[in-house]
Amino acid sequence: MGALIMQMCLVAALGAPLCGAAPVSGSLEVLIRTPVRVQRGQSTTLPCWLNPPQSAVGLEVSWYRGHYDSPVMYYRAKKFENPSQEPSYVGRVSFGLKDAASVGLTAGDVSLKLEKATVEDAGDYTCYISSEQGYDRASVSLIVTELGTPPLLSAVWTEDNTVNMSCESEGWYPEPNLRWLDQKQVLEPKSLKYSKDSSGLLSVHSWLLVSSSTEVSCSVGISDEQPKEARVRLENLPQTESGCSAAGWVLFALLLIAMLVLLGVYFKRRAEKAKSNNDRAEESDTLLPKESEVIQPTSLSAASEYYVNVTLDKTENPYLTIKNNRMRDAPVDFPDGQKVTCITAIKGTPGISSGQHYWEVSTRDPNVGLKKSWWVGVTSATVIPPELDFSPTTSNGFWFLSSSPGITDSLQFSTEPNVLLPVYSRPQTVGVFLNYDSGELSFYNVEDKRLIGSLTANFTTVIFPFFNPGKGDKAVMEILQREELGQSRDTGNSVESTAQETES
Repeated sequence: MGALIMQMCLVAALGAPLCGAAPVSGSLEVLIRTPVRVQRGQSTTLPCWLNPPQSAVGLEVSWYRGHYDSPVMYYRAKKFENPSQEPSYVGRVSFGLKDAASVGLTAGDVSLKLEKATVEDAGDYTCYISSEQGYDRASVSLIVTELGTPPLLSAVWTEDNTVNMSCESEGWYPEPNLRWLDQKQVLEPKSLKYSKDSSGLLSVHSWLLVSSSTEVSCSVGISDEQPKEARVRLENLPQTESGCSAAGWVLFALLLIAMLVLLGVYFKRRAEKAKSNNDRAEESDTLLPKESEVIQPTSLSAASEYYVNVTLDKTENPYLTIKNNRMRDAPVDFPDGQKVTCITAIKGTPGISSGQHYWEVSTRDPNVGLKKSWWVGVTSATVIPPELDFSPTTSNGFWFLSSSPGITDSLQFSTEPNVLLPVYSRPQTVGVFLNYDSGELSFYNVEDKRLIGSLTANFTTVIFPFFNPGKGDKAVMEILQREELGQSRDTGNSVESTAQETES
């Protein structure tokens, strides 16, 4: 009797569909519950059972994907047969229980227990049961998920006062959705790229140019799971006593409203000029960088290949205590009070006029703890200005990252206006990478292996490492040295020797 197999679906009390197929005889019916979700690396059970309940101990049970002759698990004549089993499932599958009340095979529960789920396990599984009276089958969908890392936001500040904001996250499955929002308005990214690692997990990277937004967020997630989000706000902060006579701070990579207004005027003038020259198309191409022209910061692993041993240009400063490339403020009365200024700043050596260079600065004192006040970066100044009211910024040749005791959750760039970068953890070691030729200056949290942020500039003169251990901070700042540096790699160094080098 060739009865036609018909699909049928019921709804379980838990809301999951119960599906089965009418068997060739009325004595055998398979029910399943689908879909099943599991996180990568965890165990799960794909439910499948007979209706009405009856013993399956002496029946033929096969679980397979696609091809019946290459089963995930095969059971017959009261034992497992593994010669043709799919190799990737060996040792990871067995009979399981569809729920806590189940007694297993004796009641017709032939559910498949799968251990250590991988992304390759995702897909449809067929549960097949056969006896002398008939057979039936049904399919269960397995969804394997992996929640990736929280979005990492970074910023590249350029001399024309634009900020390229980047959002990246890794370790997802299946492919995650990335979304930029300005409060509730969706922003269109300039780039959205996915990549896959050797384990099948996916990474996503996106960037966009900052507009006159008051709040911007980047969220990454997969369906039916709470997305992970990073958020920044445009907000004026009060000037702190440890600042360097700057205007209000701007939270993470967003510039002050005044800058955005000026930027809008700048673009408007460029557009008007293009119109007068009857060359609008060419002009519009220059307003926003093409994807291939966007500066991508160098990774920490690549930057560290250019390690150089930086030392201090001189060791005489009445306001600093210096010994063996370790420094902190001296126990004296400062003419400018406790406000951190250039009076405690000092240059490093060698001077740099080409090539790629990387060095590290420790901000953790084992005897005191983590240093809270410091500046680290580069300068084009051959002499640090002694004026107490001098404000070092990128506009006058000082490119640096700073930490202030009064601002606990962010670090600051020396741009005008200042740019604040949120930190996931305070760096114990700050890595500094200078690519003189491309104009990149990047800072890293070495312990976390994270990019903190990058600056871009057009360097035209000799550039010197730059340090300031701050004031009122008992912890010392130390320029770390490597005992042996490989000579096989040409870093393109062009060193400007100075008379002060002999003093150190």
